[in-house]
Amino acid sequence: MIRLGLLFLCLFLPGMALAEPGIPALTLSTGEDGSQSYSLTLQILALMTVLTLLPAALLMMTSFTRIIIVLAILRQAMGVQSTPSNQIMIGLALFLTFFIMSPVFSNAYENGVKPYLDGDIEATAAIEQVSQPFREFMLAQTRESDIELFAEIGGYAAIESADEVPFTLLLPAFVTSELKTAFQIGFLIFVPFLIIDLVVASVLMAMGMMMLSPMLISLPFKLMLFVLIDGWALLMGTLASSFYI
Repeated sequence: MIRLGLLFLCLFLPGMALAEPGIPALTLSTGEDGSQSYSLTLQILALMTVLTLLPAALLMMTSFTRIIIVLAILRQAMGVQSTPSNQIMIGLALFLTFFIMSPVFSNAYENGVKPYLDGDIEATAAIEQVSQPFREFMLAQTRESDIELFAEIGGYAAIESADEVPFTLLLPAFVTSELKTAFQIGFLIFVPFLIIDLVVASVLMAMGMMMLSPMLISLPFKLMLFVLIDGWALLMGTLASSFYI
């Protein structure tokens, strides 16, 4: 089989090398207004390159970070290490992220993607229009102290308005703010379950049941508390509303 493959290459590679070239990789065209655009093949290559960064963008530029951290802290506080499973938590975080970010996605599509596909604007203008809704969303969730911190670290000049904040500065500041907010929400979630653990541990110690795990006894009470207060609906509603207050 290997020999047949080598024979195939020897027979057909010379013909492939002598074949006429296909579509040129780079073609620069100038519009009536003086603007320049690249060939479709190069645009597709750039698009495929950007798509490889899509998972990182989904994690770092949307509400996903805050949601998944809060859900992980909730699972830890309740003492159920593998329930819900990681797949369920990630899926829940993704769909809640799509729900929260739907106005941003719609705005980016209507103002940037759709006009570009219709040929009304160039690629550079489309990128600017698509990034603007994400920029506004991230600025609304980012603390000024975090922006000042990274501006000082990066040696940026004094930033007088939000429009002057570059994306390279806004992204780490946004992620830092999201981590702070997620841990603050997680602390508030953790406290009631911690109180139940302390009460159960104190009662077991008073009864002299030292060998019985407090977590085993407190787990049904924590589950009952979470169900009675309709915890999932309360948590999802709180997370969704925390982005648009």
